[in-house]
Amino acid sequence: MKQEMSQELGFVFVHGAGLNGGVWNSVVDELGHPYLEVDYPMRSGSAAPGHHLKLEDYVTHMTEQVRGWKTDKFVIVAHSLGGVFALEMAAQLSDRAVGFVAIGAAIPRRGRSFVSILPFPQRVIMPWVLRMAGTKPPEFAIRKGLCSDLPVEHASRIAAAFVPESRRVYTDRIQVAVPDIPKLYVKLTRDKEFGGSTQDTMIANLSPDGVESLDTGHLPMLSNPGGVRRILKSFAAQVNARHSSMISS
Repeated sequence: MKQEMSQELGFVFVHGAGLNGGVWNSVVDELGHPYLEVDYPMRSGSAAPGHHLKLEDYVTHMTEQVRGWKTDKFVIVAHSLGGVFALEMAAQLSDRAVGFVAIGAAIPRRGRSFVSILPFPQRVIMPWVLRMAGTKPPEFAIRKGLCSDLPVEHASRIAAAFVPESRRVYTDRIQVAVPDIPKLYVKLTRDKEFGGSTQDTMIANLSPDGVESLDTGHLPMLSNPGGVRRILKSFAAQVNARHSSMISS
């Protein structure tokens, strides 16, 4: 018997580099909407990172997870590197994606890569660094940047569990434009990974309908899950209101 699609608005969560879908757990608690925390490839106990994988392979892996999820309409929520994947996913799932939220997320222009959003000279030297040093930062850099406003014990767990990604996801170019659906950018005012000017560039690339701010570092889903949840609930209400207005008109 074919399972019917849920008509309730849902959320698809796309995490950032080195992490896993469980990073959103404190946000989805009491969210009040169906949700799916997608994961990158090579997260199921594999000892070897997928250095051979392309950006397209990551996108396909995550899109297949969403295709098997029985929620008809959803908002894609992307964090950090996840913004690159989410743009491609929104294009492939355009019949179901009705909103897009970028939380401190990387938003390159069409035809450009993650590296392109970085400030000079970082965008020039990063491809060389990725080739020579790989994609897992030293533990001190994870603590100082990614986990700058987290308790020591949380930072220790993240550093220990950090999974290196394929180099290609940072240098492969996206082939889609930003989706023509309601969009929101959440700017992180104490982010040590993406500074204010970098986030401003990504806001300009996304051209969102609105911008919210959270006074957090790079991982607000851990440092301020209630704030993230509040923003998502408000955005969902706006999307639902717009959808109802379109149906009635």
